[in-house]
Amino acid sequence: MQIRKIRTKEFEFDCRVSGNDENELIIFLHGFPETSFMWINLMKKLSSMGYFCLAPDMRGYSKNASPKGVKNYTINKLSDDILNIADAINVNKFHLIAHDWGAGIGWNIVYNNAEKIISWTALSVPHSRGFRKAIKMDKEQRKKSRYIGWFLLPVIPEIMLRKNDFEKFRKLWKHSSPEELNNYLSVFRRKYSLTAALNYYRANFKKVNNQPVGDITTPTLFIWGKNDLAIGKVAAENNHKYMKGDYTFIKIDGGHWLIQSNYLEVEKAIIEHLTKYKTAPSNVYN
Repeated sequence: MQIRKIRTKEFEFDCRVSGNDENELIIFLHGFPETSFMWINLMKKLSSMGYFCLAPDMRGYSKNASPKGVKNYTINKLSDDILNIADAINVNKFHLIAHDWGAGIGWNIVYNNAEKIISWTALSVPHSRGFRKAIKMDKEQRKKSRYIGWFLLPVIPEIMLRKNDFEKFRKLWKHSSPEELNNYLSVFRRKYSLTAALNYYRANFKKVNNQPVGDITTPTLFIWGKNDLAIGKVAAENNHKYMKGDYTFIKIDGGHWLIQSNYLEVEKAIIEHLTKYKTAPSNVYN
């Protein structure tokens, strides 16, 4: 496992990499409030199986990729970052695995760039159109999503979340190792990182003009925990309505932080999914 700084057109991203960079690429996208550290165990496993694994600390989490201003955190800009990272290492096709906000970005990438994505795995967060519909129509989902409205407020969330050295976050990280927790804190203690992370919500849950995500044709695995604190049953179980290609839905007896609390189940499902769609390296490089 190495830390590599990858420069794109605009920024420099701190990326964790594992494996031979001549092998087929898997890109991993982390969620909130986490970093690429969450993927370390899975990256080690998959790189040992012959994949090249790359997980960026995304916009706002990488020190030299943290522009100020809500307008810089739209879903399209966040998606372009990932495509630009792939371009920077001269790869034109890759597998994509993502959790939470990473999954929200991933659905956008997969829909708009199907030709670049070999296979797609989303953890916890379903198709964005289905999720938004559930917020409007389902009482349980509205209750689970109330925190989003609070995050849209200026300044107050930052003040409250920083209290007692991120006590609220520490409760969410109860399944994380001490090393993982220390890494997360090292990022969120930076002056602008928390505001940047909250800007993901502020830029995409107010009135925005993002193109809606439509039907997905890419082979897709969706893993959801039945006790997820943020995503309810309606949003998860209606995800199939937007799938027009090979689709696998796995329910796990777990919560939102599946990679930490249900690692072996997640690993097994992802390996099975990836193995079905592995391609020859000659098909993925420019």
